[in-house]
Amino acid sequence: MTDVTMPTGSAGQTPEVPRSVFITGASGFIGRALAARYKALGAQVRGMDLIADPANDIVAGDLTRPKGWAGHAAGCELFINTAAVVSLAASWKLYRDVSVQGVRNCLDVAIAGGAKRFVQFSSIAALGWDYQGEADERSDVVIGNHYRYGVAKGASEHVVLAAHAAGEIDCTIVRPGDVYGPGSRAWLSEPMKMAKAGALILPNGGKGIFTPVYIDDLLDGVMLAAGLPQAIGQIFHISASHAVSCKTFFSSHWRWAGRNGTPHTLPLCVAVAITHVLWTVNRLLKKQGEVAPDTMYMFARKGGVSIAKAQQVLGYQPKVDLEEGLRRSEAWLRESGQIS
Repeated sequence: MTDVTMPTGSAGQTPEVPRSVFITGASGFIGRALAARYKALGAQVRGMDLIADPANDIVAGDLTRPKGWAGHAAGCELFINTAAVVSLAASWKLYRDVSVQGVRNCLDVAIAGGAKRFVQFSSIAALGWDYQGEADERSDVVIGNHYRYGVAKGASEHVVLAAHAAGEIDCTIVRPGDVYGPGSRAWLSEPMKMAKAGALILPNGGKGIFTPVYIDDLLDGVMLAAGLPQAIGQIFHISASHAVSCKTFFSSHWRWAGRNGTPHTLPLCVAVAITHVLWTVNRLLKKQGEVAPDTMYMFARKGGVSIAKAQQVLGYQPKVDLEEGLRRSEAWLRESGQIS
């Protein structure tokens, strides 16, 4: 951890370090990074994840069964829910159980435990993929039968905003961009496996919009959103200043895998048809995997996101540009033996 100071807000203010923080999904990529940053600042950090980690004060549990871990959250000032269905190929039932009822369970635990602030991790996926330009926090969330992950994220926001509007607890929602950096499974480890196997395929010539945000920048944005009073009741996009194409981002993985050129590509309609067949077969065989139509839709995103609100209200400023972020990411992949 290179930066263990609180980020500075738009008017020069620095959020107070919370006395205690509870994090769901505390062993995940983002949850683990948040816990390390808050601990380095002197906060007491507790958490919950699917597997217990007593050394880091993390108990086992999931959002659908809160009784087993609710007591561990009691007394924490700040409750951050990063736990989610981290999949683009899950069933509607799982999304509903976790992203709707599970988030309501988290709110109930936070309120019963005396938390003063609740921060919900949503995603820019809530905006969908088929929109133009730079979407801001007033833009529509996606609805419909496709892009289930994004629909579920939008539903989770509704649950949180309803609790805030009812005066149950002060809430803030953050919508991260595509978060990468050392420790990232979704945007480093898994694409690397696919690149090494020659199976990394992008739709529409790789022209889809990718919104990379380096993990350290995300932490800055979350801490501002979680600690500043002007963030209460608000939604914030926390991402990089500029989006890039999927081809630009994932060509690095292709190169790290020792391959020439750029990842393979297919027309979106073909990619969706192929992944639909594979997804259906996997479901029949009860096999897990991220080969699904929604994955292709995500890689075909037509628009970016605006971070103007986070900049103006919070004073958020991303510091790690893509070149530096990829350099650090490559170093981690080599250190962890994922590339030679």
